[in-house]
Amino acid sequence: MKTQTAILQQQAQTDVIFDTHPEISLDLSLVETTLKKGYQKPFLLIDTRIVRNKARRFKAAMPRVHPHYAAKANPDPRVLKTLIEEGVSFEIASIAELDLLMGLGVPAAEIFYSNPMKSRAYLEYAAAKGVEWYVLDSVEELRKIVCIKPDAKLYLRIDTPNIGSDWPLAGKFGTHLGDISEIIEEAVRLQADLAGVTFHVGSQCRNPQNWRVGIERARKVFDEMRAVGLRPRLLNIGGGYPVRHIKPIPSIEVISEVVNEAIADLPEDIRVIAEPGRYLVSDSACFVCRVVGTATRNGKRWMYWDAGIFGGIIEVSEGLRYEILTQRHGPEIPWSIAGPTCDSVDVLMHEEMLPENLQEDDFIIIPNAGAYTTAYASNFNGFPLPDVIVL
Repeated sequence: MKTQTAILQQQAQTDVIFDTHPEISLDLSLVETTLKKGYQKPFLLIDTRIVRNKARRFKAAMPRVHPHYAAKANPDPRVLKTLIEEGVSFEIASIAELDLLMGLGVPAAEIFYSNPMKSRAYLEYAAAKGVEWYVLDSVEELRKIVCIKPDAKLYLRIDTPNIGSDWPLAGKFGTHLGDISEIIEEAVRLQADLAGVTFHVGSQCRNPQNWRVGIERARKVFDEMRAVGLRPRLLNIGGGYPVRHIKPIPSIEVISEVVNEAIADLPEDIRVIAEPGRYLVSDSACFVCRVVGTATRNGKRWMYWDAGIFGGIIEVSEGLRYEILTQRHGPEIPWSIAGPTCDSVDVLMHEEMLPENLQEDDFIIIPNAGAYTTAYASNFNGFPLPDVIVL
């Protein structure tokens, strides 16, 4: 059994490997400049120069892998326009996202419909608009798609390990290995164009080897597809590329070493794409909100913000640890932090160490919050949606 010292040494070595490539975040002086103009409600401040940098960095790290941005991460049209200008393509989960992208001039044929469970009405709409590529992970979904669009190009989402991901995604989606043959056989029977394989390694994946395992499994599925006369020509290595918060992460350059090696001898007729979402936009933005009040109950300190679970900070409920910055200094104490609504679910965190002298009207700044914040926000309880300010 490893000693505690050995475990700490191994972790330190891993952290050094992860930290070999610096990450770029929004300049906090831009937040200060924005606040000087006045504050009305919570806002997300986005620097599109960083979005451009991340897109270029992704493509430089994996030249053969074309990024299809997951629109759900941040669907602000100004962000989407920036990615279009950088030559990034897109994947969607709904027809609202489809309409948004088409309105910006993105051809429907280049938009991948990567939601494994689609309503019949949504499929009919997407097919009528010209979407060609559709994901599936069950026999039932295969039959539904083929019934509506017999010439659809299909790609099969398979299950793969999510070990080392902050949020494992296995379970809700992904065909298990034992079900793959049945789906392939049904595709042959229906004369469907089952043309590719995809997988997802889990959100905020800190284990680059998950991509290697996923690619190896996909290649085995390709062999099974070819054996029955199908013509695989798409490998979609999904999302999960992490961004820096509290924990060290493997950079895209570290992940690319694994991916590039795994696809090095892949036939040239196999198109390789990925679905980065968080990676492309998170670092570009800071989320800013304000303390609306504090309270002491039973000896414990509580702090209430004007944005909470329903106002854009919902991912903390799933375990995401944001870095939290304030303009206060001095001794830190454990705080319980809650949002402004009257719902008991609207509690963000407990035992969060922050300055003891934080008080009403102080600003809270959360770096690297460009993904899954304003996209999740709602008007629940009558509180306003955060603004999105794009530089």
